[in-house]
Amino acid sequence: MENKAIAKAFKLCSQLMELFNQNPFRTKAMASASFKLDKLPFPAVDATLEQLSEQPGIGKSTAEKVISLIQTGSFAELDQLIAQTPAGVLDMLGIKGLGPKKIQIIWNDLGIETVGELLYACNENRLVEAKGFGLKTQEEIRKAIEFANAAQGLFLYAKAEKIAQPVLLALEAAFPGEKWEFTGEFRRKCEIISSLDILTTASVTDVAAYLAENEDYSILEEFDASLQFTDSFSLKYQLIFSSPATFAQDLLLSTGSEAHITQLRAIQPDIPNAESEEAIYQALGLDFIAPELREGQQEVAWAQAHTLPALIKYEDLKGTLHNHSTYSDGVHSLEQMANYCKNELGLGYFGICDHSKTAVYASGLSVERLEAQWQEIDQLNAKLAPFKIFKGIESDILGDGSLDYPAAVLAQFDFVVASVHSNLRMDEEKATQRLITAIENPYTTILGHPTGRLLLSRAGYPIDYKKVIDACAANGVAIEINANPLRLDLDWRWQQYALEKGVLLSINPDAHRTEGLHDMQFGIHVARKGGLSADRCLNAFSTEQLAAFFDQRKANIAR
Repeated sequence: MENKAIAKAFKLCSQLMELFNQNPFRTKAMASASFKLDKLPFPAVDATLEQLSEQPGIGKSTAEKVISLIQTGSFAELDQLIAQTPAGVLDMLGIKGLGPKKIQIIWNDLGIETVGELLYACNENRLVEAKGFGLKTQEEIRKAIEFANAAQGLFLYAKAEKIAQPVLLALEAAFPGEKWEFTGEFRRKCEIISSLDILTTASVTDVAAYLAENEDYSILEEFDASLQFTDSFSLKYQLIFSSPATFAQDLLLSTGSEAHITQLRAIQPDIPNAESEEAIYQALGLDFIAPELREGQQEVAWAQAHTLPALIKYEDLKGTLHNHSTYSDGVHSLEQMANYCKNELGLGYFGICDHSKTAVYASGLSVERLEAQWQEIDQLNAKLAPFKIFKGIESDILGDGSLDYPAAVLAQFDFVVASVHSNLRMDEEKATQRLITAIENPYTTILGHPTGRLLLSRAGYPIDYKKVIDACAANGVAIEINANPLRLDLDWRWQQYALEKGVLLSINPDAHRTEGLHDMQFGIHVARKGGLSADRCLNAFSTEQLAAFFDQRKANIAR
């Protein structure tokens, strides 16, 4: 064990001592010991207890801890502190610029226990109201978390997309006349990207020379027909080399998942070559299968039977539901959000779903503040007509599955998105029943982010998907595809089951600022992977159709 690793363990101990408000003099002494151990003139692992004790600023007590650390990998005091600390809070200590005092507020005051939850809170503008935080600090924390996630080698699709486009443009400019296409999981619009694959007709040798001369890239491995490299963001790329004659065939083979290609080979072991992917699928007796669908699910059977769904497009969306404003934890006002939808996005309606009263961490709305919002909505609807603001709420699903307003209040909303935000540590049976109880509430219109997952950060609570979806079908409740790149929940792998059961899906950005409204595009990506068509998407309804849908549900309750 190197001195630096030993010093790091003592630093962690001092941070945890500060986190738990232990004696400040002992805490400072532990931090000082960390510094001294890092600067030892000899390897601690080769020293005796006496030699360590003789060093300035070390002493016998610290030396004993060092010996224990070398022999067992830890020492008693550190073990006790780690045992008291959630794993996610320990991870926060590794975030640059985030010390124990700030973590103490994040954990104790805001109830945030994982790095993923912290990143989501930053994106929701939730940290700025906490003591000792501001917009600048929040932004620094967000960037630090994203950097840490990148170091793990996995990227959210949305993040990879921003990085990838300039790289492809640079390669196209450097090798004019050659073909370049994204392929693999990136072309399939997978929610998490481990490698960004690019197919090209350029020369392996020429591309390798170009990358070697560019300080932004580092070549990892070079083969006869492929080349792997990484960039300053730690995103891994794989270049696959093809020829103009086989480009379409190679694009098809490199795009599809292994399961998809296996299904194609079951039809014809040698995938035919042709001038285009469309022609190849036609030669196999199949309709063209969109890249997003090529996951080895039902797409090949659909293509054989000519029953492929007409996949939804961004242009099919007529409005947006489940959004937040400054009434709760949003960055922009209700009017700013509505105007952006109308004037910048060209949408016909906007659903406001600020947090309900239980969500005190997000300035959840009391009944009095709800009434003030409703008055403003009425005024804005008169001003912005025919653009429509629908009165909604993101109502917290409480521990027993109930919603956190009485029926008399819930009845006044146009629609209700019911979501779980607290007590996420549930077993499958409890989580499933909690959701089903909320679904059976007659005022629930949409089930929000059904599993509470945060991609690359939190798996979400386990649920019996079939039981939850069946309950939505029985009660006429739509299910949200939360388009926030951190969520993308409902998972696309379960969307087809929901559609088969007749459940409507709703692509909601969960936007807390105007920029967040654009996240609907990422919802479109996963909706297409799930086989969603526009006629089964709630917010692809026209304003009149949606108003009628809401009115009919309310009429059914009144009966």
